[in-house]
Amino acid sequence: METGPPKAHRNDPGVMQRLLTTPARWAVVGLSDNRARPAYGVARYVQNLGMRIVPVHPKAGKVHGATGYRTLAEAAAAVGPIDVVDCFVRSELVGEVVDEAIAVGAKAVWLQLGVIDQAAAARASAAGLQVVMDTCPAIEAPRLGVA
Repeated sequence: METGPPKAHRNDPGVMQRLLTTPARWAVVGLSDNRARPAYGVARYVQNLGMRIVPVHPKAGKVHGATGYRTLAEAAAAVGPIDVVDCFVRSELVGEVVDEAIAVGAKAVWLQLGVIDQAAAARASAAGLQVVMDTCPAIEAPRLGVA
């Protein structure tokens, strides 16, 4: 068995295109009603692509017409399966969010621009989740011709 640091994750354009074009339920971790935060605008962008958003934030407020939940587990219990977990948390905190995404049976994790955790990406991939890291749907969709 190999040990050492996980292999560097590389984003697959095909995975990003599928995630951005297949109607799905996106749990947006870190989304609050704070309009100044990047999560607010990106969640609206993803919603405008036809995705259903589920805000996940300790304050659990309603955002863009969607009811918020304090945790991914709470969200999944209330709304059903989560397809994509979009992570707007610092790199040092994202591993726990990825582990929760695995636990609730999410199909993919999207770690936002600047959010990097190779070990968490490797765990998600090993658990069968599609992984996108260190980029943003609002950047990738136009680049891939989706929006």
